[in-house]
Amino acid sequence: MSVPLSYYLALSVVLFFLGAAVNLAFVGFADAFQAVDGQMFVFFAMTVAAAEVAVGLALVVVIFRNRATVYADDLNILKW
Repeated sequence: MSVPLSYYLALSVVLFFLGAAVNLAFVGFADAFQAVDGQMFVFFAMTVAAAEVAVGLALVVVIFRNRATVYADDLNILKW
């Protein structure tokens, strides 16, 4: 049983307010047109997002090791 494109687009409109609508729209159109391009784009976009999270977590760990706190009010290491 295949999900119709209109369902993908309706869910995409709802998710627009959460920021994940474009990825779902790409997957929906890729499924509707039997193409892999949209799914590959979503895969790479999620890979880049995961890399950004890893870099951010690494920064938090390094700052915690240097200052022994992660409270933003106590940190001045990123100021000029």
